[in-house]
Amino acid sequence: MVVTLPLLRRSRNPLVRALSLLLGVALIGLLLLFGLAVAGVLLVGGGLWLVWRQWQLRRAMAHAPAARPAPAPDVLEGEFVVIRQDRPAAH
Repeated sequence: MVVTLPLLRRSRNPLVRALSLLLGVALIGLLLLFGLAVAGVLLVGGGLWLVWRQWQLRRAMAHAPAARPAPAPDVLEGEFVVIRQDRPAAH
């Protein structure tokens, strides 16, 4: 299915063309200004959220009992394959 739109005829009047150009530039400027405002609000909100989170973490750490550090593990867990020098390994 092909969607076809009716062709818009441009006016030949230079005043109408100039006004439509100014209207288009004003609309693009308005959208740009709105986008910058939204980006600013998100940036300030994110910064405040990070400050609030850091403040909460520091407050929780100050009120938490002093925990001793976890001991270093003696065993490494995982799956290992021993590769011998005398036999080639199949990768």
